[in-house]
Amino acid sequence: MDLYIVRHGIAIDREDPKCPPDPERYLTEEGIDKTKQVAKAIATLGITPDLLISSPYTRAMQTAEIFANALEYSKQKIHRSDLLLPGAETSALFRDLAKDKHSSSVFLFGHAPHLDELVAAAFASKHPITSLKKAGIAALKLKRISPPSAEFLWLATPRLLRRAAK
Repeated sequence: MDLYIVRHGIAIDREDPKCPPDPERYLTEEGIDKTKQVAKAIATLGITPDLLISSPYTRAMQTAEIFANALEYSKQKIHRSDLLLPGAETSALFRDLAKDKHSSSVFLFGHAPHLDELVAAAFASKHPITSLKKAGIAALKLKRISPPSAEFLWLATPRLLRRAAK
């Protein structure tokens, strides 16, 4: 399984007086624009997702929907999973992914530092080995899903991907 781990785009700052409760924090206009550019770059790679799974938090779902548009994937088919919420148990997500025998290309949308913990768990590391930027992506090849065993395909910052899209 190819696993694309995507951190949500730039969201409204927690310190902003208009900031809603954390689950409802949304992407800013800048976040939407930059995330669209990143998704466009991914689309040019010809990746065809079998499954998109997102944290139910607003900013992650918005990011997943932007990618769905770019990758010609139905927004209605995006799965929401509490296993992508901050603090969720990483091994539970990999066990859940292992149940899906038909998907060979899966995108996950979530939050830091949880996504960095997922990447680390895929390499049996107890410590984070990445620090995904907002709208950054880690691409892994899972040789075994649960317990996970992976190899890096690539790791890209949003700036690199936006430049590639031009």
